Amino acid sequence: MKPASPTQLQKELALLEKKQVVELCVRLAKYKKDNKELLSYLLFEAADEKKFISNVKKEIDELFDIMNTNTMYFIRKSVRKVLRTANKYIKYSGLPLTEIELRIYFCNRLKASGIPIHKSDTLINLYTGQVEKIKKVLGKLHEDIQFDYSKEVEAL
Repeated sequence: MKPASPTQLQKELALLEKKQVVELCVRLAKYKKDNKELLSYLLFEAADEKKFISNVKKEIDELFDIMNTNTMYFIRKSVRKVLRTANKYIKYSGLPLTEIELRIYFCNRLKASGIPIHKSDTLINLYTGQVEKIKKVLGKLHEDIQFDYSKEVEAL
């Protein structure tokens, strides 16, 4: 079964009654955790982006605090888990400013954690990849916003 395109889905949803759309959304949220999290973000957190960012930062802090630092293998695995979590929330928001805030916070937290990044090529590549993503998104924003974040990016 081939899924319909977003345009087709949008047209079909426009034809349905409000009650039917609500039922479809609830049914969709039942089957996958990501769908439920995205729906929760859209309904409850999208209106207050600053609060959302601070909650995600707290979650990133918690993940760094419980990180297993016994071996480089576990460190790499834990750092990738934190990054996956950050990427998930960045995807939910879809806003460039949120993306920049969370990626900068992740990089700063990684540097401050005391993890020997220089001992692992994987962690070096992960870190530099995040810095490149920040610069790429920053280049698309207004000049005033670029100036505000440029000092933070240079510090990375």
